[in-house]
Amino acid sequence: MDVWLWAVRIYPSRSAATAACRGGKVRVNRVPAKASTQVKAGDRVEAFVGRPRVLEVVGVIDKRVGAAAAATHLNDHSPPPPVRRRQPPVFVREPGSGRPTKRERRALDRLRGC
Repeated sequence: MDVWLWAVRIYPSRSAATAACRGGKVRVNRVPAKASTQVKAGDRVEAFVGRPRVLEVVGVIDKRVGAAAAATHLNDHSPPPPVRRRQPPVFVREPGSGRPTKRERRALDRLRGC
């Protein structure tokens, strides 16, 4: 399991894939997977890598290959990544300007929406 996750570029290293398996972040056919779990074509792999990923094993490989070749060994059924909202600019005081006055603190609170 850890070799396949590493080979198809889901995790950047085998040790990261092994740690994810130990931490319960990887499931095969809805069952928690150990790093030594054997995968075969048709298995459904659920992995959490920053976001939930749902993968179907198309082919088993044990060597790390290029991204284009790795994509042929899996079908990705993951939900789309969440839309990242841009943060408004943060108010920054000039260095050495001292502690804000009560008036400035209230203005900061209005700016932050508190």
